[in-house]
Amino acid sequence: MNSDHTTTPLPTHSIQRRNFLRYSGAGLALTGLLLTGCDDDDESSNNSAFVDVGSGDLGVLNYAYALEQLEYAFYSQVQGGAYYKGLAPTSAEKQILDDLLVHEKAHVDLFRNALGSNAIKDLEPDFSTINFDDRAIVLGTAKTFEDTGVAAYNGAARYLETPTYLPLAGKIVSVEARHAALIRDIITFNAFVAADVVDLYTPLTGGAIGAGAGSGLEKSMRPALVVNAVNQYLKEGSKLNVSKFV
Repeated sequence: MNSDHTTTPLPTHSIQRRNFLRYSGAGLALTGLLLTGCDDDDESSNNSAFVDVGSGDLGVLNYAYALEQLEYAFYSQVQGGAYYKGLAPTSAEKQILDDLLVHEKAHVDLFRNALGSNAIKDLEPDFSTINFDDRAIVLGTAKTFEDTGVAAYNGAARYLETPTYLPLAGKIVSVEARHAALIRDIITFNAFVAADVVDLYTPLTGGAIGAGAGSGLEKSMRPALVVNAVNQYLKEGSKLNVSKFV
Protein backbone atom coordinates (compact mmCIF):
# COMPACT_ATOMS: atom_id res chain seq x y z
CA MET A 1 0.00 0.00 0.00
CA ASN A 2 1.35 3.46 -0.81
CA SER A 3 0.50 7.06 0.00
CA ASP A 4 -1.96 7.56 -2.89
CA HIS A 5 -5.00 6.58 -0.80
CA THR A 6 -6.33 10.02 0.15
CA THR A 7 -10.08 9.45 0.14
CA THR A 8 -10.40 6.70 2.70
CA PRO A 9 -13.38 7.48 4.97
CA LEU A 10 -13.30 6.75 8.66
CA PRO A 11 -13.71 2.96 8.98
CA THR A 12 -16.91 1.64 10.51
CA HIS A 13 -16.18 -2.10 10.67
CA SER A 14 -16.98 -3.82 13.93
CA ILE A 15 -14.46 -5.12 16.45
CA GLN A 16 -13.58 -8.73 15.73
CA ARG A 17 -10.56 -9.14 18.01
CA ARG A 18 -10.50 -9.46 21.78
CA ASN A 19 -11.13 -6.24 23.66
CA PHE A 20 -9.93 -6.11 27.25
CA LEU A 21 -10.98 -2.47 27.58
CA ARG A 22 -14.37 -2.81 29.23
CA TYR A 23 -15.71 0.69 28.73
CA SER A 24 -19.43 -0.07 28.87
CA GLY A 25 -19.74 1.15 32.46
CA ALA A 26 -17.72 4.28 31.79
CA GLY A 27 -19.75 4.93 28.65
CA LEU A 28 -23.02 4.68 30.53
CA ALA A 29 -21.76 7.02 33.23
CA LEU A 30 -20.53 9.49 30.64
CA THR A 31 -23.83 9.38 28.78
CA GLY A 32 -25.76 10.06 31.94
CA LEU A 33 -23.60 13.06 32.77
CA LEU A 34 -24.01 14.48 29.29
CA LEU A 35 -27.77 14.14 29.43
CA THR A 36 -28.02 15.88 32.78
CA GLY A 37 -25.11 18.28 32.83
CA CYS A 38 -24.75 19.86 29.38
CA ASP A 39 -26.78 22.20 27.26
CA ASP A 40 -26.90 23.02 23.56
CA ASP A 41 -24.75 26.14 23.63
CA ASP A 42 -21.78 24.52 21.89
CA GLU A 43 -22.89 24.23 18.29
CA SER A 44 -20.46 23.53 15.46
CA SER A 45 -19.25 26.43 13.35
CA ASN A 46 -20.75 27.04 9.91
CA ASN A 47 -17.22 27.41 8.49
CA SER A 48 -17.13 24.45 6.11
CA ALA A 49 -13.34 24.21 6.19
CA PHE A 50 -13.22 23.35 9.87
CA VAL A 51 -15.08 21.38 12.50
CA ASP A 52 -15.66 23.46 15.62
CA VAL A 53 -15.40 21.13 18.61
CA GLY A 54 -17.14 23.67 20.85
CA SER A 55 -16.31 24.62 24.43
CA GLY A 56 -16.78 23.39 27.98
CA ASP A 57 -17.32 19.73 28.70
CA LEU A 58 -18.86 18.98 25.31
CA GLY A 59 -15.95 20.68 23.58
CA VAL A 60 -13.37 18.64 25.48
CA LEU A 61 -15.21 15.39 24.78
CA ASN A 62 -15.60 16.17 21.07
CA TYR A 63 -11.94 17.19 20.92
CA ALA A 64 -10.94 13.82 22.39
CA TYR A 65 -13.41 12.07 20.08
CA ALA A 66 -11.78 13.74 17.07
CA LEU A 67 -8.30 12.60 18.09
CA GLU A 68 -9.50 9.04 18.66
CA GLN A 69 -11.14 9.04 15.22
CA LEU A 70 -7.84 10.02 13.63
CA GLU A 71 -5.85 7.35 15.46
CA TYR A 72 -8.39 4.68 14.60
CA ALA A 73 -8.38 5.69 10.95
CA PHE A 74 -4.58 5.51 10.88
CA TYR A 75 -4.33 1.99 12.32
CA SER A 76 -7.18 0.87 10.09
CA GLN A 77 -5.25 2.02 7.04
CA VAL A 78 -2.12 0.25 8.29
CA GLN A 79 -4.09 -2.99 8.63
CA GLY A 80 -6.14 -2.47 5.47
CA GLY A 81 -2.99 -2.12 3.39
CA ALA A 82 -1.66 -5.49 4.57
CA TYR A 83 0.78 -3.64 6.84
CA TYR A 84 4.20 -2.42 5.77
CA LYS A 85 6.81 -4.40 3.88
CA GLY A 86 8.68 -7.03 5.86
CA LEU A 87 6.17 -7.39 8.71
CA ALA A 88 5.80 -11.09 9.53
CA PRO A 89 2.17 -12.24 9.83
CA THR A 90 2.87 -13.98 13.15
CA SER A 91 5.14 -11.33 14.66
CA ALA A 92 4.58 -9.64 18.00
CA GLU A 93 4.85 -6.32 16.19
CA LYS A 94 1.81 -7.14 14.03
CA GLN A 95 -0.09 -8.28 17.14
CA ILE A 96 0.61 -4.95 18.82
CA LEU A 97 -0.64 -2.97 15.81
CA ASP A 98 -3.79 -5.12 15.69
CA ASP A 99 -4.42 -4.55 19.39
CA LEU A 100 -3.93 -0.79 19.09
CA LEU A 101 -6.55 -0.74 16.33
CA VAL A 102 -9.02 -2.49 18.62
CA HIS A 103 -8.30 -0.12 21.50
CA GLU A 104 -8.81 2.98 19.35
CA LYS A 105 -12.07 1.55 18.04
CA ALA A 106 -13.22 1.10 21.64
CA HIS A 107 -12.37 4.74 22.39
CA VAL A 108 -14.19 5.99 19.29
CA ASP A 109 -17.29 3.98 20.16
CA LEU A 110 -17.23 5.21 23.74
CA PHE A 111 -17.27 8.87 22.73
CA ARG A 112 -19.69 8.40 19.83
CA ASN A 113 -22.23 6.57 21.97
CA ALA A 114 -21.84 8.90 24.93
CA LEU A 115 -22.06 12.13 22.94
CA GLY A 116 -25.01 10.96 20.83
CA SER A 117 -26.53 13.89 18.94
CA ASN A 118 -23.91 16.21 20.47
CA ALA A 119 -21.08 14.45 18.63
CA ILE A 120 -19.18 16.13 15.83
CA LYS A 121 -19.36 14.48 12.42
CA ASP A 122 -17.21 11.56 11.27
CA LEU A 123 -13.92 13.06 10.16
CA GLU A 124 -12.17 12.32 6.87
CA PRO A 125 -8.44 11.67 7.24
CA ASP A 126 -5.79 12.71 4.74
CA PHE A 127 -2.83 10.35 4.92
CA SER A 128 -1.44 11.29 1.49
CA THR A 129 1.95 12.23 2.96
CA ILE A 130 2.44 8.83 4.62
CA ASN A 131 4.16 5.97 2.81
CA PHE A 132 2.40 3.00 4.38
CA ASP A 133 4.91 0.58 2.83
CA ASP A 134 7.75 2.01 4.92
CA ARG A 135 8.12 0.64 8.46
CA ALA A 136 10.08 3.62 9.79
CA ILE A 137 7.51 6.09 8.48
CA VAL A 138 4.52 4.13 9.77
CA LEU A 139 5.98 3.64 13.23
CA GLY A 140 7.23 7.22 13.34
CA THR A 141 3.73 8.48 12.50
CA ALA A 142 2.21 6.16 15.10
CA LYS A 143 4.66 7.59 17.65
CA THR A 144 3.58 11.12 16.73
CA PHE A 145 -0.12 10.26 17.07
CA GLU A 146 0.30 8.43 20.38
CA ASP A 147 2.62 10.98 21.99
CA THR A 148 0.42 13.85 20.83
CA GLY A 149 -2.70 12.07 22.06
CA VAL A 150 -1.30 11.65 25.57
CA ALA A 151 -0.14 15.26 25.72
CA ALA A 152 -3.52 16.39 24.36
CA TYR A 153 -5.50 14.65 27.10
CA ASN A 154 -3.16 16.10 29.72
CA GLY A 155 -3.54 19.58 28.25
CA ALA A 156 -7.32 19.43 27.90
CA ALA A 157 -8.13 18.30 31.44
CA ARG A 158 -7.95 21.90 32.69
CA TYR A 159 -10.99 22.78 30.57
CA LEU A 160 -13.30 20.18 32.09
CA GLU A 161 -16.05 21.72 34.18
CA THR A 162 -17.51 18.49 35.60
CA PRO A 163 -15.08 16.78 38.01
CA THR A 164 -16.64 13.37 37.35
CA TYR A 165 -15.14 13.42 33.85
CA LEU A 166 -11.55 13.48 35.14
CA PRO A 167 -11.29 9.81 36.20
CA LEU A 168 -12.91 8.75 32.93
CA ALA A 169 -10.39 10.78 30.93
CA GLY A 170 -7.64 9.38 33.13
CA LYS A 171 -8.60 5.82 32.27
CA ILE A 172 -8.30 6.56 28.56
CA VAL A 173 -5.11 8.61 28.68
CA SER A 174 -3.42 5.87 30.73
CA VAL A 175 -4.16 3.41 27.92
CA GLU A 176 -2.90 5.90 25.32
CA ALA A 177 0.31 6.24 27.34
CA ARG A 178 0.75 2.46 27.17
CA HIS A 179 0.32 2.70 23.39
CA ALA A 180 2.98 5.41 23.19
CA ALA A 181 5.39 3.37 25.30
CA LEU A 182 4.89 0.28 23.13
CA ILE A 183 5.48 2.14 19.87
CA ARG A 184 8.56 3.88 21.27
CA ASP A 185 9.98 0.56 22.45
CA ILE A 186 9.40 -1.04 19.05
CA ILE A 187 11.33 1.79 17.39
CA THR A 188 14.16 1.86 19.95
CA PHE A 189 14.38 -0.68 22.74
CA ASN A 190 14.01 0.72 26.25
CA ALA A 191 13.21 4.21 24.94
CA PHE A 192 9.64 4.33 26.24
CA VAL A 193 10.39 7.35 28.44
CA ALA A 194 12.41 10.26 27.08
CA ALA A 195 12.89 13.95 27.71
CA ASP A 196 10.68 14.98 24.79
CA VAL A 197 7.58 13.57 26.49
CA VAL A 198 8.47 13.51 30.19
CA ASP A 199 9.97 16.23 32.38
CA LEU A 200 12.64 13.84 33.56
CA TYR A 201 13.72 13.98 37.18
CA THR A 202 17.45 14.14 37.82
CA PRO A 203 18.56 13.78 41.46
CA LEU A 204 21.27 16.05 42.75
CA THR A 205 24.50 14.22 43.48
CA GLY A 206 24.98 14.09 47.22
CA GLY A 207 21.74 15.99 47.80
CA ALA A 208 18.96 15.20 50.22
CA ILE A 209 16.31 12.61 49.36
CA GLY A 210 13.94 14.14 46.81
CA ALA A 211 16.35 16.93 45.87
CA GLY A 212 16.79 17.31 42.15
CA ALA A 213 15.62 18.92 38.94
CA GLY A 214 12.56 17.96 36.92
CA SER A 215 9.12 16.87 38.01
CA GLY A 216 9.11 13.37 36.51
CA LEU A 217 5.66 14.14 35.06
CA GLU A 218 4.31 13.61 31.55
CA LYS A 219 4.25 16.78 29.46
CA SER A 220 1.04 18.34 28.16
CA MET A 221 -0.02 20.30 25.08
CA ARG A 222 -2.75 22.91 24.78
CA PRO A 223 -5.38 22.25 22.07
CA ALA A 224 -4.01 24.95 19.73
CA LEU A 225 -0.62 23.19 19.57
CA VAL A 226 -2.23 19.78 19.13
CA VAL A 227 -4.32 20.81 16.12
CA ASN A 228 -1.23 22.31 14.49
CA ALA A 229 0.20 18.79 14.57
CA VAL A 230 -2.90 16.80 13.58
CA ASN A 231 -4.75 19.03 11.10
CA GLN A 232 -2.24 18.12 8.41
CA TYR A 233 -3.71 14.61 8.55
CA LEU A 234 -7.32 15.78 8.09
CA LYS A 235 -9.07 16.86 4.90
CA GLU A 236 -10.57 20.28 4.35
CA GLY A 237 -13.91 20.21 6.09
CA SER A 238 -12.57 17.91 8.78
CA LYS A 239 -9.77 20.07 10.19
CA LEU A 240 -10.33 20.98 13.84
CA ASN A 241 -11.18 24.41 15.20
CA VAL A 242 -10.36 24.65 18.92
CA SER A 243 -10.46 28.45 19.15
CA LYS A 244 -12.86 28.35 22.12
CA PHE A 245 -10.07 26.84 24.24
CA VAL A 246 -7.56 29.53 25.16
